Amino acid sequence: MKKLSILVGKTVQKVSKLRGGSGSALPGLVIEKLDPEFAENILKQLPYGVVVVSGTNGKTTTTKIVTELLKSQGLRVFTNETGSNFFRGVISAMLKNIKLTGTFNFDIAVLELDEAHAVKFVEKVPINYALLLNAQRDQLDRFGEVDHVVDLLQKVAKKAKKTVVLNREDARIRNIEATKKIFFGLSPDLLKKIPSEDNLYSKTETSKLPASVILDKIDDKKSFFKIGDKTYSAELKLKGVYNSFNASGALALCQEILPKADPKEFVETLEKIESAFGRGEVFNFAGEKIELFLVKNPSAFQISLESFADENHDYMIAINDNVADGRDVSWLWDVDFSSLKNVKITSGIRASDMALRLKYDNVKVGTVEEDLETALKNFASQKGKKKRIFATYTAMLELRKIIFGRSIE
Repeated sequence: MKKLSILVGKTVQKVSKLRGGSGSALPGLVIEKLDPEFAENILKQLPYGVVVVSGTNGKTTTTKIVTELLKSQGLRVFTNETGSNFFRGVISAMLKNIKLTGTFNFDIAVLELDEAHAVKFVEKVPINYALLLNAQRDQLDRFGEVDHVVDLLQKVAKKAKKTVVLNREDARIRNIEATKKIFFGLSPDLLKKIPSEDNLYSKTETSKLPASVILDKIDDKKSFFKIGDKTYSAELKLKGVYNSFNASGALALCQEILPKADPKEFVETLEKIESAFGRGEVFNFAGEKIELFLVKNPSAFQISLESFADENHDYMIAINDNVADGRDVSWLWDVDFSSLKNVKITSGIRASDMALRLKYDNVKVGTVEEDLETALKNFASQKGKKKRIFATYTAMLELRKIIFGRSIE
């Protein structure tokens, strides 16, 4: 059945692409029906097993960091790098990397999984490790309240045979139970720069639990990571304090997977890692260099503002309310936008709502333009300061399609 499944899957993948699809979902759906144990039978062959990275924010970039750190130590790493974080997306990614004979030449799988689909995945496929980043209000139309997200992540943690790495500074995450758990954390000075669902508008002290890796401080250029009794510095291409914090989680996980590896080598590798798509990605459009940042919920937006709101850039904000974004955008009222300057355009389906929200924080908006392509061209045509865009998920995907002339697989 395995060879037949691979043949059918690859055929569906090829036909899907020929018909203009991305090939990232349909083949996986077909294999799920044809051979329900396909993923388990392939992935259980891996010497180091399977790693699941999940949580509300930061999954894509953190998965990329973990993947690159392990590759730097010589491991062959399989990952769902297209960003399809549903079970069928993982299967489709596997089909692209497996030979018709069933050979799957990898040592370890590092998989980004949506919280709900992570539960479905671990019910079918054994995992060795999990890295759980945070539990925040995001896409409530699909998941419900934050406590339900924690319940989902708890189910994932219980399935990890070896180690679960937890965010010490997220009160809900740090209390998740596991056979073995370790933490990554922040110094007290940095805690206020990483808002969580609970401390968005209030002061919260860092936990006293010991952490395997602590993001100790960040200056203008470097991030400092305390690993054991030593501190290592790195000048990261990944922008934003939140990326440095997620890198702490990745470092803690990789130290568990490869305990004999030199932490210094891991930190040196961090300096070479570029942003994942839409997460501080820099692109050229109409002769202008523009940075694109994904914002999905109050804390994610607030963290981005803490890191990137300044007077040296012009800004565009693109807000959609499609299903993948979450239909309820009332969360915008939980964000403090008063630090924003030079908002030239609001765009997307909820452009007017965003402009209204900014007005209440005394932030002036130049233009309200729902059409993203028109807005982007307008934004790029305004010469002068450097440019940044904050966008919700589907707005980010649409903008990338406009910029690069294709959708993401």
